[in-house]
Amino acid sequence: MLVIEFLLVLFLASIFAGVFGSIVGLGGGVVVIPILTLWLGVDIHFAIGASIIAIIATSSGAASVYVKDKLTNLRVGMFLELGTTAGAIVGAALAAYANSEALELTFGSILLVMLVPTVMRFGEETPKSPELKGLSKSLGLTGSYVDTNGSTVTYNATRPKTGLAGMVVAGVLSGLLGIGSGAFKVLSMDLAMKLPIKVSTTTSNFMIGVTAAASAGIYYVRGDVDPVIVAPVVLGIIIGAAIGARFLVRARNPTIRKAFALVLALAAIEMILSAYGI
Repeated sequence: MLVIEFLLVLFLASIFAGVFGSIVGLGGGVVVIPILTLWLGVDIHFAIGASIIAIIATSSGAASVYVKDKLTNLRVGMFLELGTTAGAIVGAALAAYANSEALELTFGSILLVMLVPTVMRFGEETPKSPELKGLSKSLGLTGSYVDTNGSTVTYNATRPKTGLAGMVVAGVLSGLLGIGSGAFKVLSMDLAMKLPIKVSTTTSNFMIGVTAAASAGIYYVRGDVDPVIVAPVVLGIIIGAAIGARFLVRARNPTIRKAFALVLALAAIEMILSAYGI
């Protein structure tokens, strides 16, 4: 493949990744990494390095829209960021000792497991809001937003300690796999803390940039950040994230959940097959 063709394909694929990444809160890395490794033959360590930088771009491109529309819960995001930032530093340090096949297999397996609880809740519009108590009450982990039908959705976070523990795991995976750990963030807020899926995905988008930034320096010093790869990825991701953010504001919760499951399934299957050389 010629250099011009390579850059064009990478740019267009990154726009697609940015659209879906901003909608489902995964940061685009879940799409960018398979494209780089499986379609374009890039070594997974360089793919992860580009993904880490792209995740910061996704967060920057989408988070401002979500904060403006009051979909992002900043208080929840800043509380949970304590766990993800610490985990991201640990994960990035461990990444140097893992081989490509192990990273691909781990990446794909994790995404496949995530499908089960997501599919089981396809028809759910908004979860029943639990009583605000304990640590959630002390920290004020509550919020509201105006839905697509004009109604105001009020919600409270539950089990913040469980959510924080999930974020530590999410941070390690972010640093290790370069996926921004958005999927684990969304699932922790959606399943453990009982937040609406829109709030979970938008708050994840806000958080992933901080998490990725915590480990980006390690990848850069290691030499895993190639400007030739990163430049078209970041540009495409920013454009796609802006498009996706506008779509999410108008989308229904079940639609977002189905898009989330679709992206996870495709990426999981591709990465697992690649790990086994298929």
